[in-house]
Amino acid sequence: MPQIFKIGSYVVYFWMNENDPLEPVYVHVSEGIPSSNATKIWITKTGKSLLCNNNSKIPDRKLKYIQGIVEARSGEIIQKWYRTFGKVDYYC
Repeated sequence: MPQIFKIGSYVVYFWMNENDPLEPVYVHVSEGIPSSNATKIWITKTGKSLLCNNNSKIPDRKLKYIQGIVEARSGEIIQKWYRTFGKVDYYC
């Protein structure tokens, strides 16, 4: 799975087994090894983060911190999404 960046021990990445049609832009976050059942965060058109699920059970305080970094780097994430999947759609 393509790693986008790390935040301490947490890995922010794309899951490559995407559905057809392609889902809206999002990242997975997990501690250590990437997993298909990781925390999922959507990126909105305005660059905000929207929590889809917290399957990795990241503590609330740490999750808010991670979401802030995802928002701050949303432009980079969207560019990498486009280069990886060839198009970008948004959840909202």
